[in-house]
Amino acid sequence: MTQLLLIKNAKVMTMAGRYLPQGDVLIEGTRIKAVDSDISAPGARVIDAAGMYALPGLVDAHCHIGMWDDSLTTEGSDGNEITDPVTPQVRALDSIYARDRCFGEALEGGVVTVATGPGSANPIGGQFLAMKTAGSYLEDMIVREPLALKMAFGENPKRCYGSKNKMPQTRMATAAVIRDAFVKAQNYMRKMDNPDPEKRPDRDLKMETLVKALKREIIVKAHAHRSDDILTAVRIAREFNLNMTLEHCTEGYLIIDRLAQAGLPITLGPLLSDRSKPELSNMTFAAPACFERAGIDVALMTDSPVIPEQYLAVEAAICVRNGLSEEGALKAITINAAKAIGLADRVGSLEVGKDADVCLYDMHPLDARAHVKCAVVNGSVQFEK
Repeated sequence: MTQLLLIKNAKVMTMAGRYLPQGDVLIEGTRIKAVDSDISAPGARVIDAAGMYALPGLVDAHCHIGMWDDSLTTEGSDGNEITDPVTPQVRALDSIYARDRCFGEALEGGVVTVATGPGSANPIGGQFLAMKTAGSYLEDMIVREPLALKMAFGENPKRCYGSKNKMPQTRMATAAVIRDAFVKAQNYMRKMDNPDPEKRPDRDLKMETLVKALKREIIVKAHAHRSDDILTAVRIAREFNLNMTLEHCTEGYLIIDRLAQAGLPITLGPLLSDRSKPELSNMTFAAPACFERAGIDVALMTDSPVIPEQYLAVEAAICVRNGLSEEGALKAITINAAKAIGLADRVGSLEVGKDADVCLYDMHPLDARAHVKCAVVNGSVQFEK
């Protein structure tokens, strides 16, 4: 018999256009069965959430949790394969340490779903996946794999390969490396379509991943901070018809008119950090509010370990202090983030049929003093305080 769990009397923030000042969430198995007031469910386990806020599990649309193990240096550094500027074949799946304590800290901070993967050393860096933060075995925590292909523009590829006297040493070379790889993938795809199996090329893991991007079967996450790098990413997305999202987008608020025309999903951040390199010189907590005023939805990221996962809501709260609406801030770490990673059908809001991921807070989730008192992941209580 499927287990029922009933959360009662909470201030339910669905992030789907409904707010219930005294509402209930009924969970059947791993899915949300009902969101309403005065729900009756005989035989259900009941959690009395009177006085608490119920919010969908937070979603971090861009991080590297599990790729750089907490407290370790070289021994736990598995996020950048800096031996080849084009490594689409490497997978986060083969690097993530699911027992890293950062996953537990993320859950205690209300972060339930994360998109995690390789860093930004390479112009084409490898494959992201989406996963829940509760669990012990990676395979059991995965939501989607592969989720996305990581690409990077700007300073990082230049620094990593310029020091080796290897291409790319310039921004134009970074773009050329990426474009060349996709042209080769287009050629590979055409050859694979040959009706004669004997004339098809041998299997190539690099090409297989790039073909998935060309067919829009996976997202392409484009790391870009400076406005010119952002627009280069947009050009490449248009040239190859990629399902691209703009990651970081630090100077995006300076080119909002062009980004509105492009219509690509945007994930901003990490904002709760220092301006550690030149391309971050125009970083500001006011950026999300600029996009909101322009009618453009954005998500926020931690870029963990840059910002520890548990401070995702703190980052959003500081954005409110700098002009973003409370609703906009909460959407940026729930439903907007879910949309940015193509998982809005499963996570990011409290709606019937979605994953039963619910966090209960003792104060408003954007209050810096708020604690998560209970976290339900896939219908199971994973954390209680």
